[in-house]
Amino acid sequence: MFQLHHLNNSRSQRIVWMLEAVGADYEIKVYRRDAKTNLAPPELKKIHPLGRAPVLIHNGKVIAESGAICDYIARQFPDSGMLPESNADSFNDVQFWSHYAEGSFMPSLVTSMVLEKAREKVSPFFIRYVADKIIDGVMDAYFGKNIEANLVFVEGHLADNKWFVGDIPTLADVQMSFGLEGLFDSGKLKPFKHMTTYVQQLRNLQSHRTAMAKMKEAEASF
Repeated sequence: MFQLHHLNNSRSQRIVWMLEAVGADYEIKVYRRDAKTNLAPPELKKIHPLGRAPVLIHNGKVIAESGAICDYIARQFPDSGMLPESNADSFNDVQFWSHYAEGSFMPSLVTSMVLEKAREKVSPFFIRYVADKIIDGVMDAYFGKNIEANLVFVEGHLADNKWFVGDIPTLADVQMSFGLEGLFDSGKLKPFKHMTTYVQQLRNLQSHRTAMAKMKEAEASF
């Protein structure tokens, strides 16, 4: 039995999909963000010192960080196709996209989101005006260009590939899914045909639909 410590509105939703996709027996332990700070509750520190989610517990092992969790699950289910054999050419491709998701793709998106939330909280008008100028300057100088470069890169890859690696979903797709689904839901993928199609086909997978239903049920019962 796998036990997933899950925080609402977080990267841990993709771990639910990963567990469902490989056919694992699992349970979801739900934690909720603080309504004012949006931070994880202190109870998570009892599970892992960093106090963040996701955290997976299996056979006495406590595993944190999405990439490490996905890799661990894939190794427990070698016939799932989630992680190719290490001597296969596709192995390095899966590793690239898995690390790219958190190393390059997500950081700029998260920083952009934080800056926009900061913008919303600033008042009165004069201070808001100054804050807008600062935030716009930072976005124009770095984060906006970096986000655009990443989106163009991913769009180009998906123009020639149904999934990120090979003909079936792998842990590369699991890792990339959270950022792309967030962009899709916010309407920011509308100019990008191939990423839009990708998210739609992802959400049509039975494993993904079942995983999201179980996650919502667990959150509703918390």
